[in-house]
Amino acid sequence: MTVPLPFDLSSARATLIVNGRAGRQDAGGALAGIRAALAPHLGELAVTRVRKGGTIGAAARQAVQGGSQIVLAFGGDGTQNAVAGALAGTGAVMGVLPGGTFNYFARELGVETLETALAAITGGRVIQRDLGAINGRIFLNNASFGLYPHILRRREDIYRRWGRSRIAAYWSVLIALRDLRAPMHLSVEIGADRVDFHTPLAFVARSAYQLETLGLDGADAVRAGHFALFIARGTSRRALMSAAVRLAMGKSVRGEDFELVVSDNLLIEPREARKLVALDGEKDRMDAPFRLQVLRGGLKVLAPAGGAGSP
Repeated sequence: MTVPLPFDLSSARATLIVNGRAGRQDAGGALAGIRAALAPHLGELAVTRVRKGGTIGAAARQAVQGGSQIVLAFGGDGTQNAVAGALAGTGAVMGVLPGGTFNYFARELGVETLETALAAITGGRVIQRDLGAINGRIFLNNASFGLYPHILRRREDIYRRWGRSRIAAYWSVLIALRDLRAPMHLSVEIGADRVDFHTPLAFVARSAYQLETLGLDGADAVRAGHFALFIARGTSRRALMSAAVRLAMGKSVRGEDFELVVSDNLLIEPREARKLVALDGEKDRMDAPFRLQVLRGGLKVLAPAGGAGSP
């Protein structure tokens, strides 16, 4: 839903948070261009450079407490996640400057490049976007359990050695599958029903754009304000590798590679008291069980004028 800009842009105070460790290697060079493009349109523009992911959210909260009406995030989906989590429910408006490898959140908003991002900030519109929350923690695109957090560990090793790229990201999936452990047990509460699964991977989606990019079902359900929960059916290394290849080719088969569950609220109970979870590509150990909820209109964000936006 589009909402009016709650302040005069020309007198607004804004803070730009830059993740210097995001996918772009030229973050420093891009910063000068961003400042030059935005400064004439804003009353005040402060810049905060952050190196450690854990401090991004704190920097965004500090910006809001200091009176910033707009907080701009320059980085990948992990950076956008941290800033959105800090801004949710505050009334501050978020601006998205893509600087990562996949940039799913930015692309779902219609922000493909820095140029379109800057245009959205200086002449776009404010929309209210739904957010996902797991035990109160915000996520924008997805929350994953089981194999995927371990894929991220492999991906970080590959990135350090070979640099960031989509090929390296996909390769990390196949490498991680070599170390496949026994499937995890999940008890999932769906409405009034409880269903047990044995699976190596559970993936909760809140990004219609990401699902369409991966060739998966569920995008319409996400746009309607629901979660799309994917439960991998294969339990052997061979079956998962085949499913991974089909996923990379956009040819995953519902009912064969995965089961799809659509719900507004989910309760996921693994057997472990604490479990490694991936939220928008950033991993963390969290206390179980996991209550997932959709926060309706939880974030105000700048989007391109005339764009479709997303729930």
